Amino acid sequence: MQERLMTIDLAGRTAVVTGATGGMGQAITRGLAAAGANVVAADIADVYADELIASTAESPGSVSFIAGDISQSDHVSSIIAQATSLHTRLDYGVNAAAIEFETAPLAECSDDEFDKMMAVNVRGVFLAMKQQIRAMLAHGEGGSIVNIASSNSFRPQHNQPAYTASKHAVLGLTRSAAIDYARQGIRVNAVCPGAIDTPMLRTAMQRRNRKVEDVANRLSYLGRFGEPDEIADAVMWLLSDASSFTTGHALTVDGGMLAG
Repeated sequence: MQERLMTIDLAGRTAVVTGATGGMGQAITRGLAAAGANVVAADIADVYADELIASTAESPGSVSFIAGDISQSDHVSSIIAQATSLHTRLDYGVNAAAIEFETAPLAECSDDEFDKMMAVNVRGVFLAMKQQIRAMLAHGEGGSIVNIASSNSFRPQHNQPAYTASKHAVLGLTRSAAIDYARQGIRVNAVCPGAIDTPMLRTAMQRRNRKVEDVANRLSYLGRFGEPDEIADAVMWLLSDASSFTTGHALTVDGGMLAG
């Protein structure tokens, strides 16, 4: 699919994106920079940071990178503090950091595997939201947060008990914060991707020895994988003033998977 992003003007706004070097995180970061936002991209390692920054060099907005473990409170506090120090304020938060590695049902899920999944997928979102909301309250002009949930937030796939539980939890955090902070002008929504063509999906398919065409046909009525840019479009709409009356919403972008 040809790269395509919505035309939204976010000039002068500041965003923090976690999981920014992953497939969807990269697309979201590029989209925000293309719309003029100043993006602080955060991830646990800087392996792809130079590539991400280079890909946005000609964008109207800027991208800077901060390495940090989203499951560690002090790391998250440092990321948000550095973002507000660089750009004086925080307007947007996108929480895309997540892991998925399961191949067995619940009775075979180890305590350590469960804890690891929750540490990144739930605790990481919780910590990021807490610091993002505090920064938005500090400048007093509201803001917008989008959490990346999953179609698993509604319909589990086989042998993904901890991942499914974690993505249900992301919706709970999203909806709770949405009603708590609506009167302060902070909107909180979630995007729930289906089968999106990312390294995470490709790795999961390899672990399960699944063919592309079989997975695409089973998980999408459109008969193809979604593209990361299609998730970026959804995220940018929810962040922007174009969705100003939308909060507490879970937007599925799944090729119709949950409709059947």
